[in-house]
Amino acid sequence: MTRQLKPAATAALGLAIALSSIASADTVLRASHQFPGGQGDVRDEMVQMMARHVAEADVGLTMQVYPGQSLFRANEQWGALVRGRLDLTLLPLDYASGRHPEFSATLMPGLVRNHEHAKRLNDSEYMEMIHAVIEEGGARVLADTWLSGGFASSEQCITSPDTVRGQNIRAAGPAFEQMLQAAGASIASMPSSEVYTAMQTGVLDAANTSSMSFISFRLYEQVECLTEPGDFALWFMYEPVLISDQVWQGLNEEQQAALMEAGKAAEEFFSAEAAAIDQQMVEVYEENGIEVVRMSEEDYNAWLEIARETSYKNFAENVPNGQAIIDAALAVE
Repeated sequence: MTRQLKPAATAALGLAIALSSIASADTVLRASHQFPGGQGDVRDEMVQMMARHVAEADVGLTMQVYPGQSLFRANEQWGALVRGRLDLTLLPLDYASGRHPEFSATLMPGLVRNHEHAKRLNDSEYMEMIHAVIEEGGARVLADTWLSGGFASSEQCITSPDTVRGQNIRAAGPAFEQMLQAAGASIASMPSSEVYTAMQTGVLDAANTSSMSFISFRLYEQVECLTEPGDFALWFMYEPVLISDQVWQGLNEEQQAALMEAGKAAEEFFSAEAAAIDQQMVEVYEENGIEVVRMSEEDYNAWLEIARETSYKNFAENVPNGQAIIDAALAVE
């Protein structure tokens, strides 16, 4: 015997089918990043916030977020993005410096002094130059974000340059690698998502990465000492939200506007959270019994002296427009 649906149930079923059809007609954008999902990492929260904003805009656009390298590996994201295989990503831009060496200026020792300075850089000629390289490469920026960071070691606290001598360290990008190698460290290159395993297996003695990554990747389980950013933050990294230009060109004006508005809201959210992340990192590490230290001004200046003779010099001499990019950043007070 066939069961007859009541009129109300029939109407509800029809509405559900209609809504499903509308949803299926949306353009679906896949957004990828390497950071843990649903665990409080502010970068994941940024992208999830953008997905909600886009959905609420009701412009026939849906964002599906794939955290934790579940869609593309960390170092694959830029290539996938500019070839149109990936729609959106949030990534440390210096990961793509092998393709565009100009991106090393977004992780240059001491170039960014603090979070307020990072905000000013976002509205400067320096950032216009970085954006131009991004766009020439096949992507567009939806949100500008900077994260400060520090050092952590299982061997000894890292403060002055001599404290890295003999340590195997992950440096995150060419500029830091050149500086650290000149100070006597051995270098291992890998994304932050691989640092925990490398420390666990003895491949690494130490690492520098962002304050957020120090928390979300639980590196306190593998180290004995953390060097927090403090008043002399040597390490700042640019981690923008990007969209493939191929994908962007295929969207209508309403959809493009919705994405830009979502990016602006996410950037404002991140900016309000950024400085607090540093203190959160300190608290998490102290709660887990990790020694926390800071660089002195003398330590910081000693590092900068090495950086100017290595990272800055190499960048200026070997990167197209390198000196002009550095000068534009240094011009921002």
